[in-house]
Formats: sequence, structure tokens, C-alpha cells
Amino acid sequence: MANEKGLVPAPGIRRPERRRLWYELIECGLHGHHLSGTDAARLRPGDALFVRETDDGLRWHRCLRCDAWIPLPQPAGPARGVPPDRAEITLPLRGRPLRDKYVLRLIAVDRMVHFVVLAVLATAVLLFAERREHLRGTFYRVVDALQNGVGGPSGHSGHGLLGELDRAFAAHTSTLWAIGLVLAAYAVLEGVEAVGLWYARRWAEYLTFVATTVLLVPEVYELTGRISATKILTLLINLAVVVYLLVAKRLFGLRGGGRAEAAERAHDAGWEALERVFPGPVPGHGPRAG
Repeated sequence: MANEKGLVPAPGIRRPERRRLWYELIECGLHGHHLSGTDAARLRPGDALFVRETDDGLRWHRCLRCDAWIPLPQPAGPARGVPPDRAEITLPLRGRPLRDKYVLRLIAVDRMVHFVVLAVLATAVLLFAERREHLRGTFYRVVDALQNGVGGPSGHSGHGLLGELDRAFAAHTSTLWAIGLVLAAYAVLEGVEAVGLWYARRWAEYLTFVATTVLLVPEVYELTGRISATKILTLLINLAVVVYLLVAKRLFGLRGGGRAEAAERAHDAGWEALERVFPGPVPGHGPRAG
């Protein structure tokens, strides 16, 4: 449509129907625009959805992710005759599927942190269980030296970090091995969740939902005793993860289930989505046949 002065805007100047391109712009800022047909010798009328040539010979290439139109000169040494057909083009994520990718990867990072912490704890407990008898004498000598050095009573008070270590030395070896193996299994679970969520696997969404939901019970129980900001923050994060996976990812058939999510993905990231934003050539700036 012409403006007040009767001039026809070039591609990329008209305001598109889609308003929120925040995730698309971040992705393009990190990885560059996703263009197609930059190495083609000539254009066809059907290529106007993603590449157009103006009357002065300048080509406008549409980013298939963020819808920006990038002006480029014609290739000096074209590698192919015409741009690839739609079936040959792998469309990048955009819209809600791209948003879900960022959210899932944020959850994956959280799970990876859990994996590292739990793996370190499991290793420490298992090594302690293996070498506890070698460390016992050194531990008690250090504790006595510290207490006598500051004028404290000899023996062990049973409070604080020293008290916890004292109880650890007094625990049965089988108990320490059980604790270490449970921590190791939990670390593996968190690692599997992290990898699956990073690659947006559906099974990882179910696994994360079930595992996180089960852990909500002890987290709520802990708040009946001593309340801390860390416990509250952890509970809120896990609640947000559960709600997001259940509602936004449509688990267990909620809101149409997997079929509805697939339809939503096609609606936001398929060729129809590109046609809704820029359905046809800009008047006066249509592609020229080569």
C-alpha cells in the first residue's frame, strides 16, 4: 500500500502482522539471519516469499526466522540456477516453538547445575566411605588440636559442622554407601533430564515433570520446620517448572496434548506462518524473472 506521498515502501519497511519478535531477534543476534537463495543466478515468481529483486537489480532476502529483509547484491559467481524449493529448505524455529526452546534450555541448565552438585556430593560420600578408617584418626587429632588451641573443652560437642562430621564417622559403612549411591542415581537422573530438555525431547519433558512433582513433597515438608529463602526459592522454581510443562507443553493430553502442540508448531513455524506475515510481493517491487 502506498503512503501519503504515493510512494511504495520497499520490502521490510511495512509493519508486519506479527508484533512480538523478541526470541527471534535474540536467536538472529546470536547466530545470524537465516537466508535462502543467496547463491541463485535467477529468481522465480514463486520465490517472492523469501527473496525478491527490485527494478534496480538489488535483491531483498527475507530472514526465515525474524522476517527482516536484508538487501544483498546479486551473486558474482552463483552456485545454482534458482533458489531451493520449499521442500529443500529447513525452516528455523520461530514463535512459540522458539520460545519453548529457550525455556526448556533454561530448565536444562538448572538441571545440569543439580547434576554437577549431586555428582560431586556422591563422589565425596563414596570416597569418604572407602577411606573413612584412614581419615578417622587424623580428624579427631585435628578437632582436639583446634579445641585445645582456643581453650575449648576436649571431646566433641555434637553441634555445627564438627558435629556433623563426627556423626558421619560414627555412621555405618553400609549407610554411607547407600547415601552415596542414591546421590549418584539422582545425579544421573538430573543429567538425563538436562540432555533431553536441551534437545527438546518429549520424553524428557515427561521425565522432568514426574521427577520434579515427586520432589515437591519433601520440599513442602521441609518448610514445616525451618524456613529459609533458599527453600522458598527452590520450591517456587520447581512449581513454575511443573506448571509450565503441564500447561504450556500440554503433557498428559492437557489442552489437546501432543497433537495440539504439533499443530501449534506448524502454525507458528511452518510456511503458512511466513505467508501470513508477508503473503505476497510488495506492489511495484515484485521479483523479476531471470
